[in-house]
Amino acid sequence: MSSRPEPRLTPELLLHGYAQGVFPMAESRDDPEIFWVDPRQRGVLPLDRFRISRSLARRMRRGGFEIVVNGDFDSVVAGCAERAETWINDEIFALYAQLHRLGFAHSVEVRHDGVLTGGIYGVTLGAAFFGESMFSRRTDASKLAMVWLVDRLRLGGFTLFDAQFLTPHLESLGFTETPRGRYRAALAEALEGRGDFLAPGPPAPAQEVLQRNGQTS
Repeated sequence: MSSRPEPRLTPELLLHGYAQGVFPMAESRDDPEIFWVDPRQRGVLPLDRFRISRSLARRMRRGGFEIVVNGDFDSVVAGCAERAETWINDEIFALYAQLHRLGFAHSVEVRHDGVLTGGIYGVTLGAAFFGESMFSRRTDASKLAMVWLVDRLRLGGFTLFDAQFLTPHLESLGFTETPRGRYRAALAEALEGRGDFLAPGPPAPAQEVLQRNGQTS
């Protein structure tokens, strides 16, 4: 991983960084410095290999929740920062809020009885989606957000889902590690494409999403 201090970022510079294959982080919530991160191994999801477990499929069929797109982006970022250790400082929070207003950052949210209980947010550029963070206040909430996010990316014509780092949780969903060189080649190709995060319209019903994932029963 390589990094350098960055005293001041703009949304334009942030997007330029993503296009070069790097992304920003802070050491902690209270650390004002931001640095670029360039992992040797990148966590990515081949969109045709996303896995919905039987237990998660059952949870989807039970319902009792609502999926919302871009309903409360700032609250999703705040939820992701609600942990003992976080890389989201005030400047990073403000930058992604600006990217959202400019149409480059989006959230998928899970609500129970109207209350935000989980979600995921990220940045879009070309046909690439850069997943930034997710959170869950109820069991499986972040997994549900991920299911609808992947469905939206497929329908919207995206070809690259970059999760930055591979975790056991992401690996269980079908994410894999890709060497830096291979990742950058995939990124360059994705940047030539054009994904549309909003084109699929409102989130589809659970059964429709399951059918598109090959889950018919």
